[in-house]
Amino acid sequence: MNVAVCFNLVPSQLTRGEAVDRIAEEGAELEAHAVAAALVKLGHTAPLVPLGEDLFDFAGQLRRLAPDLVFNLCEGFWGNSRREMHVAALFELLGLTFTGAPPLSLGLTQDKVRTKDLLVSHKLPTPRYQVVRPGEQWPHTCDLVYPLIVKPQFEDASHGISDASIVEKERELLKQIKYVHTTYKQGALVEEFIDGREINAALIGKSPWEVLPLSEIRFHPDLARPIVSYEGKWLEKSLGYKSTKPICPTKLSKLDEIMIQGVAVRACKILDCRDYARVDIRLRDGIPYILEINANPDISPDAGLARSAKVAGMNYPQLIGRILDLARKRKESV
Repeated sequence: MNVAVCFNLVPSQLTRGEAVDRIAEEGAELEAHAVAAALVKLGHTAPLVPLGEDLFDFAGQLRRLAPDLVFNLCEGFWGNSRREMHVAALFELLGLTFTGAPPLSLGLTQDKVRTKDLLVSHKLPTPRYQVVRPGEQWPHTCDLVYPLIVKPQFEDASHGISDASIVEKERELLKQIKYVHTTYKQGALVEEFIDGREINAALIGKSPWEVLPLSEIRFHPDLARPIVSYEGKWLEKSLGYKSTKPICPTKLSKLDEIMIQGVAVRACKILDCRDYARVDIRLRDGIPYILEINANPDISPDAGLARSAKVAGMNYPQLIGRILDLARKRKESV
């Protein structure tokens, strides 16, 4: 098959966030090269189609290629992650079948607050929370219990997350809310911090979903805060990175494993994820609190989803082939 591997480019000057955020943003291109190499190994042609500032040029390239399928690795449009869903919608408008989640699923999961609203309405465990939007005053009568963690409402890849994100008192809280408002220009999600084991549940499929071997993030005692900060996720020479280790498979009681798998599958069904996804969980006192649902997680060879797939017996080309087959079957069923 002729499979167009689409990924987003990053502008030289980001319109929000920290300058160092480019490291994560530029990872999409490396991911695309790895996926394309796996597809070629499987016998497909896999032209790379970068999405830059010119959307019409991008659409024109796709029209000329007339691919059988699109492997969608786009995580936003020209530095704006909130437009991730619009790229998927463009594929739909062009009549192209693509891998991964549909537009609405991408839009909902990009919004941490809307995601949590849906989880709560379906009685799935998630830390108690409030959102403070730019221009709003923090309500002093809130009933959240410290410590709290403050996150940008619409970012992924740990953008805006550092040791300072965990706050113990109101003065620290107000400072971190202001940081999110001014640096990331969006609402601040304020959650009760769950001090527990951090578990990543990677899933493949949809009806039925297959939960891959569970992975745990182990934090070295030297870390100031046991969290996956931006530094710990992307800055390889930092203490945070060296002190944040994934363990897959992790050891859990059978009951905890069943509980985590169950809430992960239910969350993906509620958010209408598709083909592959990752659910990030904090396990405390036997309760798997859902932190985030990533409908378009990193599937680079060294990323968590590929790691879990390898433990399940799938090498990297087999993982990519499995995802491609899910999209192919969807196209054939139309």
